Order: sequence, then structure tokens, then C-alpha cells
Amino acid sequence: MIKYIGSKRALLGQVGMAIQAILPDGGRVCDLFSGSARVGHHLKKMGYQVWSNDHNAYAHTLATAYVQADRERWLEKTGTVLEELRQVTPEAGWFTRNFCEEARFFHPENGARIDAMRERIERMDLEPELKAVVLVALMEAADRVDSTAGLQMAYMKQWAPRALKPLQLRLPDILPAVPSGPCVATHADAVAIASQIEAGLVYLDPPYNQHSYLANYHCWESLVLWDKPETYGVARKRVDVRSRKSDFNSKPRIKAALASVIDNLHAPNLVISFNDEGYLSREDMEALLGRRGNVQVIEIPRPRYVGARIGIHNLKGERVGEVGRLRNVERLFISTAKPIDLSHITTSG
Repeated sequence: MIKYIGSKRALLGQVGMAIQAILPDGGRVCDLFSGSARVGHHLKKMGYQVWSNDHNAYAHTLATAYVQADRERWLEKTGTVLEELRQVTPEAGWFTRNFCEEARFFHPENGARIDAMRERIERMDLEPELKAVVLVALMEAADRVDSTAGLQMAYMKQWAPRALKPLQLRLPDILPAVPSGPCVATHADAVAIASQIEAGLVYLDPPYNQHSYLANYHCWESLVLWDKPETYGVARKRVDVRSRKSDFNSKPRIKAALASVIDNLHAPNLVISFNDEGYLSREDMEALLGRRGNVQVIEIPRPRYVGARIGIHNLKGERVGEVGRLRNVERLFISTAKPIDLSHITTSG
């Protein structure tokens, strides 16, 4: 899967164990801020009927492939499409100009491959789930040869060694269908869709500070939408990054937005992942959840994201400083009707 700041890859075990302790017999789980789709993918693998949602198009595409699409339906067709794409003649276009020449996120030779493959995908008129799986294959192939520290806000001063390797398509790890019922991926604002959610448990992993996922991963948004928007700045971000602002990235508005989501959900159980670098404190979160019933908290110390560990860089990838700390605390807030035994969940970081 793609590199993703805030990804719960390292916490999948704890998240999965917490949800299994609450829903030992399975059922429907909704991941309302699905992001990289790692959590939804993990829960589908555990046998849950998963509903993933995100308001960014690239995240919805990831969830469509990793949560909604079923392996037995799309495996063979995906293999056929990927083989056709491997034969496409590279041809530089919008993607190469913006992200390989005006910015340097990818080497121009790989940019030309991405441009040609993406144009071919658009002409294929694929079924939506198949198109999502194929786009994820291309996204992940590009991610493996990028020249960044994990965010599309800056690029390395010199090409990263992986950026000089040729882009190669691989089949994404699409899972078989689960017996409990079809999984689904939706593309909506969390506040707007909250009242429509009905599930045995809702998992929330909202943005927690000023950093916008759309700004951090704007290349993927443009790759998926293929709308070739106007871009700006050294990073050649989509111009709508300036206008598509989330209340969850606003210190004055995040508390009301999260309260609206929590209050409108039709679910007896919640698990919320929130970082100690976020705008809301542990006390804020416990107060928001306390009116629903019992609240338990698991604290898990973790190293900060790789960009923090390699220092502060400017928009051209030049190191200009050091970060203040190298570790943070990931917190799982668990809201249930009555306390449950969570003693088996490790908190080692």
C-alpha cells in the first residue's frame, strides 16, 4: 500500500483486537475517515462487513479496491488490464510536466509511463470497481518510485535511488468476499454522512491538526480524477487545495465537527484513534464521548513519521532544521455501553 502519514499500519493489531473485543461475533464496522484503507482492509481480512468512507477521491478509490472489491470477481480481469498497460508506449503529458519537470516528485521517464497508462485507463471505460483496482495498481507503482520523504509537499534535492528504477505494475492485495455480506466504499464528507451510518461499531480516525491530507497527497487526487487542474507553487498542488478545507484541520472548528459526527452516528460502539499532537486533548475527547456511556483509553507510544525522523526540509527537499521530538502517543478511545476487558492489548511502541 502507499506511504501515508497517519496510516495505522503499525497499530493494526491493537485496533483489530479492540474491535474484536467489542464485536467478537463479527458484524458491520464503519471506517468513516478511511484514508489509506489499511484499517478497512485489515478488518475485511478479519471477516467483518466493512463500510469505508472518505471525502477525498484518491482515498475513496483505495477503499473501493481494498474494501469493496472482491478478489474472486476481479482477479483475472485486473491481470488482463495490467498486462495491456505494461505494453503502452510512454508519452509525457500533464502529469510529467507538473510532477516531474516543474516539480520533481517522479523521474520524467516514469512520468511518461504514468501519463500513457493513465490516458489508456481513461479510454478503457472500465467498470467502477475494476477501474479502482487498476488505478490503485498504478498509484502504488508510482509510490514505489517517488522521490519524496512520504509527503507530496516537498521532493528530494537529488533523485532518490528508487526514483531511477522503472515503474512496474503489480496486482494489489485484493481480498475475497466476506460471508457476512458485501463491503462498501462511499465518497462523502463525514459530517454530512454521519446520520446515515448504521453499524455495530464505527471507527474514527479523523485529521487531528492543520495538515491537510488533500495537500499532502494531491498527486494521487489528480491521478485518480484525471481532471488536469490548474496547479500552483513549488509542489504544483491542485488549485482546489486552497478552497477544499476541512473543519478537522481547523483548531477553532474541529471540536464541533467531531461532536456532530459522534452525536449523529447510529452505532452503539465507537473506537476513535487520535494522536497526542492533535488539536483535542485526552480530556476533550473523554468529555465528547462521556455522554454516550463508558469510555476507556489505550495509550500507545510510537515513533513519529519518517519525515520527522529525517528532519525539517524546505519545498525543494533541502534539510533546514530538526524536529522537537521523535515520538508521540497514539490513543484509542473506546466508547461502549459497559466496560470491556482490554488487558490483552499491548501498548508497547
